[in-house]
Amino acid sequence: MEATVVRTGTEGRTWGGGNEPLKASYGKIMMWFFLLSDSLTFSGFLAAYGFSRFKFMDSWPIADEVFNHFPFLHGVDAPMYYVALMTFILIFSSVTMVLAVDAGHQMKRAKVTLYMFLTIIGGAIFLGSQAWEWSNFINGTYGAVYTNNENILQFVDGDGNRVGLADVATPIASERVEHTSNTGLWFETEASTQSSFTLEEVIAGFEAKDNLLIRTGFFNEEGEKTILSRDKSIAKLKSDAAGVVEGANLTRNEYGPPLFADYFFFITGFHGFHVFTGVMINIIIFFNVLLGTYEKRKSYEMVEKVALYWHFVDLVWVFVFTFFYLV
Repeated sequence: MEATVVRTGTEGRTWGGGNEPLKASYGKIMMWFFLLSDSLTFSGFLAAYGFSRFKFMDSWPIADEVFNHFPFLHGVDAPMYYVALMTFILIFSSVTMVLAVDAGHQMKRAKVTLYMFLTIIGGAIFLGSQAWEWSNFINGTYGAVYTNNENILQFVDGDGNRVGLADVATPIASERVEHTSNTGLWFETEASTQSSFTLEEVIAGFEAKDNLLIRTGFFNEEGEKTILSRDKSIAKLKSDAAGVVEGANLTRNEYGPPLFADYFFFITGFHGFHVFTGVMINIIIFFNVLLGTYEKRKSYEMVEKVALYWHFVDLVWVFVFTFFYLV
């Protein structure tokens, strides 16, 4: 059935049905509908993150202290450098995808193949980098002590520099038994994995080292995390400390409120799933290009469709990077 056009007056036109509204194919229109719905989903996640951060703004972790690792540069403080590199790689993959679409318009299969391959490589590097970032986030850097109120107590030296648990704790000669579901009733409230040090070892080591202080997770009037005096640090550690935490999980983390880790895993994980899906689709399209499928169709529109999805994924990461890492 052919499309019909209803004319209104001498100038206006109203689309009356058919296969290509707004000069776009059905496939492109459906892709735009999907991206619109997906953008609303990400908007909801980021809005929820914003409300939660506002609620805990007096104790929210400092991103520069959390994401300060760089591969093969152990012990070097590189705040946000690697995340910025990840962002550049993903944005550059959008450039190669644009070049692939342009080559498709010119029916140049060799160039489409090259640029699609570079796009896939960029996406794969980003996914590997995100996995590495997750690994560092989960394992942690310094470790901390959590209180009965689920607040975090971190350790610093006299100059305010962070100190790891290994430099704080004093080993106590005693046999440690890992509590599991078959060794006692306490398994209902205690995790099945142990931290590197017990709370008793941390307290004993802290008392023995006069140059150590406690830094709470709350900001002072100068916008910096509050550092307690030596006497208050010892009193705080003895009265409020409930356990040792290393790294981050969905229950608690060494960086601050548990919601920080929850949102990090959920939002970056959800975006990573989109990137993984995009890489898989790009691989399928890549092999179709190699087989000459689109040459036979005389159209590379499928490359344009997957390009819309890939650009959307890149754009979402720009918002995630801005709100989660920079702001």
